Amino acid sequence: MGKPTGFMEFQRVSEGYAPVEQRVKDYAEFVAHLSDDQAKQQGARCMDCGIPFCNNGCPVNNIIPDWNDLVYRGNWKQALDVLHSTNNFPEVTGRICPAPCEAACTLNINNDAVGIKSIEHAIIDKGGENGWVVPQKAAKKTGKKIAVVGSGPAGLAAAQQLARAGHAVTVFEKNSRIGGLLRYGIPDFKLDKRLIDWRMAQLAAEGVKFQTNTFIGKELPGKGIINDAKKIISPKQLQKDFDAVILAGGAEQPRDLPVPGRELSGVFYALEFLIPQNKQVAGDAKNPINVAGKHVVVIGGGDTGSDCVGTSNRHGAASITQIEVMPRAPEQENKPQTWPYWPLKLRTSSSHEEGCARDWAIATKEFVGENGVLKAIKAVRVEFKDGKMSEVAGSEFELKADFVFLAMGFTNPLAQVLDAFGVEKDARGNVKATTDGAGCYQTSVKKVFAAGDMRRGQSLVVWAIREGRQAARAVDEFLMGSSVLPR
Repeated sequence: MGKPTGFMEFQRVSEGYAPVEQRVKDYAEFVAHLSDDQAKQQGARCMDCGIPFCNNGCPVNNIIPDWNDLVYRGNWKQALDVLHSTNNFPEVTGRICPAPCEAACTLNINNDAVGIKSIEHAIIDKGGENGWVVPQKAAKKTGKKIAVVGSGPAGLAAAQQLARAGHAVTVFEKNSRIGGLLRYGIPDFKLDKRLIDWRMAQLAAEGVKFQTNTFIGKELPGKGIINDAKKIISPKQLQKDFDAVILAGGAEQPRDLPVPGRELSGVFYALEFLIPQNKQVAGDAKNPINVAGKHVVVIGGGDTGSDCVGTSNRHGAASITQIEVMPRAPEQENKPQTWPYWPLKLRTSSSHEEGCARDWAIATKEFVGENGVLKAIKAVRVEFKDGKMSEVAGSEFELKADFVFLAMGFTNPLAQVLDAFGVEKDARGNVKATTDGAGCYQTSVKKVFAAGDMRRGQSLVVWAIREGRQAARAVDEFLMGSSVLPR
């Protein structure tokens, strides 16, 4: 794997970032992929470790040691073929995946992990630059028609796999552009939307059809859900027109914070801020929320909260404070205790580095306003003992806030869609379906399958791709009796 002594000779090299003062002026991507020599050196660090834990750490089971070795030897096109054999959209995962593969890297036990994600980024970018990513059209059509509801990573992965198996696939999206939360939930400075358009062109050439502004259900979604639908199609009609249906929408129902003052003007769900901003960057209507010169508080410490921070910085907010209810994580994980699993440790994103005050173990008690407009939040410090949270006596305080963005995660997929199909749900409100064995990914309703957030709840893009691929195989088996598609 790579150079036998490479892990002792070379150190990890991270991708380059544009300076903060430059990148906050626009919404362009600012991470530069590794040079050929840097990628080769990172590939050289991949050890002949015997058991490549990175493969299992990666939800799509990327064959990481193989393409590390191929990059080290300069066989870039072959490396791209190996990468694509397990991952439909490495241009996405190479940019926004948190890289659980690196946490599982054997070198990570007592050193810095191989820069797997940066090598992946370099491979797919080189493939795009050299025109190596081309349509893979099916040699034979099956005559079967499949509807995919939702155009995020799970839906698009399933669509591409099924089209390559010879099926006629139509993807339905309630918003005006394809991509789901890849398009609308992730800021352009993290994922340039030209990449989605580029991949869509490949899918279209492979036979996938796209139908936007179309909601599948009986009634449109309510507050907190961005929706551009101009047409509604009932599940009954979809089941009549297609041989199989895959439910692959995102977990878009945001977690609320029902404290006094929640109704004040200035308190928004995170996606009510991020989605209109992405639309504005794409040339659509202007974002109605402008935080320039304002005091912003982001509640929630995950990726969505970080995206609110980065977007607020680009607006020119006067101050940005991010708080979360959980205690501050340790600076460094306990590797002997956690490896090869995803560790709990403090993570600082590029958005945080652009400017943001952060605080932990804080619970919001009330939103305070004047004449219906938010002015501050009342909060209290909390502590955790024996797994229970309690308020710290005398720790109440106020934070000035003109805008609050609730970024506390998502509870479940849209109930309007699931209820309209009549599928059985699990205790968390997701579609109930297994992932292994006969009938995997099938719902309780005949011909209807589910994958990604619809089935597993809010999760990573790489899990969505995995489930989309596996659901595609299950649908192919259901329709044809057997399948040559990979899981």
